[in-house]
Amino acid sequence: MSLLDKISPFERKDLLIAWLVLGVAFTLGINGGLAIITDYQKLTIEGLLITFLVSLIAVGLSFVLHELSHKFTAMKFGYWAEFRKSTQMLIIAVVIAAITGIVFAAPGATLINTAGREMTKKESGLISIAGPLTNLVLIIPFLVIMIIGFLMSPSAGIVLLTLPGFLFYLGMIGFQVNAMLAFFNMLPVGPLDGKKILRWNPVIFGVVIAVSLVLLYLALMPTVILQFFV
Repeated sequence: MSLLDKISPFERKDLLIAWLVLGVAFTLGINGGLAIITDYQKLTIEGLLITFLVSLIAVGLSFVLHELSHKFTAMKFGYWAEFRKSTQMLIIAVVIAAITGIVFAAPGATLINTAGREMTKKESGLISIAGPLTNLVLIIPFLVIMIIGFLMSPSAGIVLLTLPGFLFYLGMIGFQVNAMLAFFNMLPVGPLDGKKILRWNPVIFGVVIAVSLVLLYLALMPTVILQFFV
């Protein structure tokens, strides 16, 4: 049985809906929410479509693989696990992005059924850390894509509606989304992954959240990296 066969039709539908709605939310957020209305002259259909495509690719890989890593790690320990979307949180994500230009993404969660078996701290920690680690690994290809787009761009600057501009934009957004997802989920509060990881192994928690914070800073300040390629 392949990994795809382990994703039920119901789960696939929930993942697809959450993916598309998050794509819309990030498109609104990247374009400044309601600022689109007051600054509509700078907005083009081509630019909007490219932003949506970039959001789908970046968010799709970042979000879907994050949740599936939780699922398959839990299944490795013999548990049933499936992603379930939160319609309410998806609506909130779009509304907040539209009003403020800020994306608050909590589209749902991977539910785990232990069938009455008590989950150990180690199992809980490993299942939890699988998500943030996946996002940290995904930073690598997106960072490479960003640098390639930068190196391909003419000296006059980066233009979105060109191949170099698209690659740079895709890489930068993917870098930022994965860095934010990794750091946010490592926070040791509420139902987030960080709380379970800290309870399992404080040293590993400290290392991963520190790396996530550094990468988040670099993602939000990409010129720190790009200056080495000028």
